[in-house]
Amino acid sequence: MNILTNESIPELLSPAGDLTRLKAAVDYGADAVYLAGEEFGMRTAATNFGEADLKEGIEYAHKNGVKVHITCNTIPHNSEMPRLPAFLEMIDSLGADAIIASDIGTMTLVKKYAPNCDLHISVQSGICNYETARAFYDFGAKRIVVARELSLDEIAEIRAKTPRDLEIEAFAHGAMCVSFSARCLLSSYMTGRDANRGDCAQSCRWSYSLMEEKRPGQYFDITETDKGTYILNANDMCMAEHLDKMAAAGVDSIKLEGRAKSHYYTAVVTNAYRGALDSLLDYNGEWKCPAWVMEELNKISHRTYSTGFYLGQPNGAQTYANAGYVRDYSVAAIVTGYENGMVTAILKNKFLRGQKFDCLEPKSAPFTLVADELFDEKNNPIDSAPHPMSIIKIPFERPIKSGALLRMETV
Repeated sequence: MNILTNESIPELLSPAGDLTRLKAAVDYGADAVYLAGEEFGMRTAATNFGEADLKEGIEYAHKNGVKVHITCNTIPHNSEMPRLPAFLEMIDSLGADAIIASDIGTMTLVKKYAPNCDLHISVQSGICNYETARAFYDFGAKRIVVARELSLDEIAEIRAKTPRDLEIEAFAHGAMCVSFSARCLLSSYMTGRDANRGDCAQSCRWSYSLMEEKRPGQYFDITETDKGTYILNANDMCMAEHLDKMAAAGVDSIKLEGRAKSHYYTAVVTNAYRGALDSLLDYNGEWKCPAWVMEELNKISHRTYSTGFYLGQPNGAQTYANAGYVRDYSVAAIVTGYENGMVTAILKNKFLRGQKFDCLEPKSAPFTLVADELFDEKNNPIDSAPHPMSIIKIPFERPIKSGALLRMETV
């Protein structure tokens, strides 16, 4: 029997690497988004937000009933500390809902300079037990992000032994780090890029070989291929088929990784998890993730999926053959409107008349559209759409929402 209600369905927290991706997350069903300013965030590879974009992004999210969490979870050095109070005051003045921090000095400053923002404790803090969770609660935290190394049973125990108004957030999807709670020195040692300050070179994704110290320059393969070995290359997490178990363990917020990922990734993964979470309300007996959700998650660029530590010791948590991604679909165009029986779209990747598209509208399952006829911006019939950013038109029997993605297979 279904015992979940709208109030007990976990929040869906989506990544936003820039303003475009924030709007995609909001449009495709996020309850909250997390993002970084131009400093103190853990993803320097993402475009991130200047003050003007922060203001616009927060206003857009709030207008649509979506909360905004600002990451301030690097480990700052002395030289950065004088700039932190003003940064926090700016975030507070713009109306952000929460600040995510991992450094205890930063947390203290958040309470002083951003009193209107909730304090969330980052996964970087490595929270693995209920005593640590309670200590952060006593310190003033509204939410903890539990370590990725925990099982669902351990999360359930933390839930049972902490105040109920302490919220628990847990990662459910995206890239995993081989290091404890993503605290890593490998990148710093090998490239001088500090992973704990948002500049990870992803050294764990590289190919490694074995060399015996008295035979310098002579490399020995560790695997049965000629490509070396990827012994540190963690698989991606995917918990879409186990969201009922996460909810039962007491997880209040389902977090999707990917602030450095594309607008397309943000839209697809948000839409898929929105559909999966909403379906939790409709089941009788044992819940099963809708089939279309996993089909969608296989249409984004990803490594082999695993469930991490949640269901016990990881099974197949590393990919040894290579560090590449699976990429089966690309975005051909983004829908901008519908008029006189025609879908209007902005071209992203070239295609020919007759192309079959997999169309994804915000907050709905995908459907098929075939471009049997194709027109340019002036309604002239064309046989191909070769120029990115040009306007194209495709006849279709019903309107399609603005922002919908027209996708095509790449294999």
